[in-house]
Amino acid sequence: MLMGAAGSKLEKALGDQFPEGERYFGLENFGNTCYCNSVLQALYFCVPFREQLLEYYANNKSAAEGDENLLTCLADLFTQISSQKKKTGVIAPKRFVQRVKKQNELFRSYMHQDAHEFLNFLLNELVDILEKEANAAKAPSPDSSVSNKVANGPSKPQANGFHKEPLVTWVHKCFQGILTNETRCLRCETVTARDETFFDLSLDIEQNSSITSCLKNFSSTETLNAEDKFFCDKCCSLQEAQKRLKIKKLPSILVIHLKRFKYIEQLGRYKKLSYRVVFPLELKLTNTTDNSDLEYSLFAVVVHVGSGPNHGHYISLVKSHNHWLFFDDENVEMIDESMVQTFFGSAQEYSSNTDHGYILFYESMVGKS
Repeated sequence: MLMGAAGSKLEKALGDQFPEGERYFGLENFGNTCYCNSVLQALYFCVPFREQLLEYYANNKSAAEGDENLLTCLADLFTQISSQKKKTGVIAPKRFVQRVKKQNELFRSYMHQDAHEFLNFLLNELVDILEKEANAAKAPSPDSSVSNKVANGPSKPQANGFHKEPLVTWVHKCFQGILTNETRCLRCETVTARDETFFDLSLDIEQNSSITSCLKNFSSTETLNAEDKFFCDKCCSLQEAQKRLKIKKLPSILVIHLKRFKYIEQLGRYKKLSYRVVFPLELKLTNTTDNSDLEYSLFAVVVHVGSGPNHGHYISLVKSHNHWLFFDDENVEMIDESMVQTFFGSAQEYSSNTDHGYILFYESMVGKS
């Protein structure tokens, strides 16, 4: 009864503004699975990701019944939500949660889990499954000659320096960006650059700061000297050097993780930083290499509620069709956009407000009118 009431309240609030074909469903909690629910809601409202997942499900329905994995369970869950007859309600993501626990012992206990660790695990797991499927599709058929098999099999070592082009899956297309790690030798000025990919950026935070300043610090130059000297291949010796991380290619969905849990040596444990870090609804990214004026729009925030790292709760705020929604496990409510600011953090060291933005999801405005 209660759920129907809450659901209809949301429908009343939206009235004829209720987006065509959209579904707003709360997710049942199976004993401390809010870390999972909050991330799932953010991903569900990441439209390009959702569309790809629904398409995957539609194309692999028959396969999904045979061999269940994390990808089929997630695709099944998203399909279940999107095909509900009702517009609002509650769904139990039971199969998905069971699968997560089966797959990774980290999430098996009823302990408080980290939503960021879960997001990382999930995206990497999906990529692994998609890559395996693509490789299986490319593999020679079993009736081709034996010699052919050996030639294509793992028994043939890769030639030195030969690098197999990594497969770009739709998960990569949504979330993957590229960082360049640049080190400049201060003696010969040679720059050594190494690219690395990322699905999210983990930013160190400071009190009374903003995402923009955290990003600046992230790519600021540090000098390597004294014990930290850099071995320069050109000078063939240890030299002083300057090092910086640059964002070489920004993803279409930029996920930013605020490092709110810090290990404090004196305490011998992690402490939650409740710092006030302002995250704008529209984020302009200057000083990245290729595109100096990329604009991003905030569409989801995973919020950590609680004063410490080992207990607490996760909720998510989601922007869908120009209105904001608040998802707290089974409950879904409409909120005013101005509410988002209440999750920036606290300017005071001790504050009763323990609800802080933890993972931010921004979508690139390129190609959006």
